[in-house]
Amino acid sequence: MLERYYVRPETVDRIRSSWIYDSVDRYVRWLTEQKYNSRSVFRRIPLVVSFGDFARAHGAESLDVLPRYIEPFIDARVAERGRGRKSAHWRKRVSQGIRNPIQQMLHLIIPGFDGRGPRKVENPFEGLAPHFFVYLRQERGLRESSIRHHSHYLHQFASYLQSIEFQDLRQLSPPVLSGFFSEFGQHRGRGTVRGACSVLRGFVRYLYRENILAKDFSSVIEHPLTYRLSNVPRSITWDEVRRMLESVDKRTPLGKRDHAILLLLVSYGLRAREVAALTLDDMDWRNERLRVPERKAGHSTLYPLSPIVGEAILDYLKMGRPQTADRHIFFRTLAPQAPMTQSAVSGTASRYLRKAGVAVSRAGSHTLRHTCVQRLVDANVSFKVIGDYVGHRGPAATRIYSKVAIESLREVGCGDGEEVLQ
Repeated sequence: MLERYYVRPETVDRIRSSWIYDSVDRYVRWLTEQKYNSRSVFRRIPLVVSFGDFARAHGAESLDVLPRYIEPFIDARVAERGRGRKSAHWRKRVSQGIRNPIQQMLHLIIPGFDGRGPRKVENPFEGLAPHFFVYLRQERGLRESSIRHHSHYLHQFASYLQSIEFQDLRQLSPPVLSGFFSEFGQHRGRGTVRGACSVLRGFVRYLYRENILAKDFSSVIEHPLTYRLSNVPRSITWDEVRRMLESVDKRTPLGKRDHAILLLLVSYGLRAREVAALTLDDMDWRNERLRVPERKAGHSTLYPLSPIVGEAILDYLKMGRPQTADRHIFFRTLAPQAPMTQSAVSGTASRYLRKAGVAVSRAGSHTLRHTCVQRLVDANVSFKVIGDYVGHRGPAATRIYSKVAIESLREVGCGDGEEVLQ
């Protein structure tokens, strides 16, 4: 199998001499089965062999201990390649490029390995505030998920400081903080900005406590006010839905898949997670039914299978879906051959909305979900029925749509307000 990717005999011999060769060989076969191109295989194999050499040099004697060497190996490789480069974005990108092949191989060879391994949450301000995450864990008692939340927003802040060539965090001032939030909030919702405010306020307080800052500027970071039911759901018109569907090239396997996904989203108001989780077992072709299990409300929903949706799914199953033992319906079209993720489903909706020229804020799968609900509201379907149909956890989630009764508002605009208000 190695000779398929490497011409030089000494390269093949070098790989075969590795103490983890059996694992590497299994990984090569998996990459081939998953339709990775030759260049990807050519680049990944030397990396995992080097990882094996590193682990052996640092005391590894069996495969089951390899996960503990992932992060030290990444640190060593990044340090070796990144001399003179201090960009947090560069380190993050390179680290993930190293981590991914190693995780893939370990997932194949170590039972129970979840494919991720122990990831180190990176502090972009390690040089000046190296113990901030220790403070969050030990003094504030935050979980790792919350630490990752802090890391995400701190990386956003670090990238902004780099973009304005601000190098000394000890010179931080209110104008710099104000500039960051002015830029950060341009294309983000209030909830996201509010999360960034909370993280930065805590970080600034910590810097002051540690005498890194001479003054505590945390009070100048004000949370944006948010109100429940303050925003109108982002729906689109049915003509725009048709334009979006017509923009799909259904002659290709990708188009067949995406057409079926878009129809599921807009016809049933499914969430991206629910579409990604659908399996062949959820399709009852004989009785023309579709089952959506494990909804957000904790129950399953059984729908009548619309002929147009059923035909689209069947077309994809026959002409687009790869041959695999996995029961998931929707798969990636690029290597590795794997079921689609929630983000991939939402990205599919976003891509075709843009392609069709549909202007909507934060376009994605929820745009089509909102459109489905709004169409039911316009048809005077009761909110209880709508909530059950789209799997809302409670009536409050559906009630927001009472703010907009589009057809009634149109009647008011046309002069029939008295009848509407009666």
